[in-house]
Amino acid sequence: MIIYKTEEEIELIRQSALILSKAHGEIARLIKPGVSTLQLDKLAEEFILDNGAKPSFKNYNGFPYSLCISVNSVVVHGMPGKYTLNDGDVISVDGGVYKNGFHSDCAYTHAVGEVGPEVQKLLEVTKQSLYLGLEKAVVGNRLGDVSHTIQEFAEANGFTIVRELVGHGIGRNLHEAPEVPNYGKRGQGVKLQNGLVLAVEPMVNLGTRHIVQEDDGWTIRTKDNKPSAHFEHTVVVRKDKAEILTTFDYIEQANKS
Repeated sequence: MIIYKTEEEIELIRQSALILSKAHGEIARLIKPGVSTLQLDKLAEEFILDNGAKPSFKNYNGFPYSLCISVNSVVVHGMPGKYTLNDGDVISVDGGVYKNGFHSDCAYTHAVGEVGPEVQKLLEVTKQSLYLGLEKAVVGNRLGDVSHTIQEFAEANGFTIVRELVGHGIGRNLHEAPEVPNYGKRGQGVKLQNGLVLAVEPMVNLGTRHIVQEDDGWTIRTKDNKPSAHFEHTVVVRKDKAEILTTFDYIEQANKS
């Protein structure tokens, strides 16, 4: 069942999303060669707790960390640990915040130092596919309009869409209806209405679209071990333009400093 949010509920999600966005900015400052993925996770957890919220992911279905940190060929659900970042890595940081009874969800894929032009293009295209998809997240459109736009742009640029993993509704629960695939047909799927809050999250691969799950039961990587990118915003469907509740501004400010 799809749960549409009231303006009061959207305001609470906005507060959660602001903390999450700021946490992403703090993490971005630390992303450099020699830093372990566990250090990033600890920083995020401390920041979220210090701001009166809780990490949505920690203990979710038994996941033991506050962030999913996915490096290089890991698509999503990478587990923080002793791995230290190297120049040329790409690292997806995916986090959620729970505050005032509501969740937010946001992901960003960073280049560590210098990456090759093909990988840089992968990051740029994946990020742009998210924003192009969100342009379709308006009242009266169908969910397939969002999905198709993401797929069309990514594939036109020579990349592939992961199909087994999808975005989702979000609110009092981290994952709610409807599912939001990153592929599909225009004019199909749920009709979008005001107050629908979605986590839209393209997952785009450099090589094959196929994925495998590792033995830890969480980590999902590309079957050919080529890099993957992942960007995500929490948004509200509105009449003329989707309202994006999370922001990458704090990340981009950190990257400039």
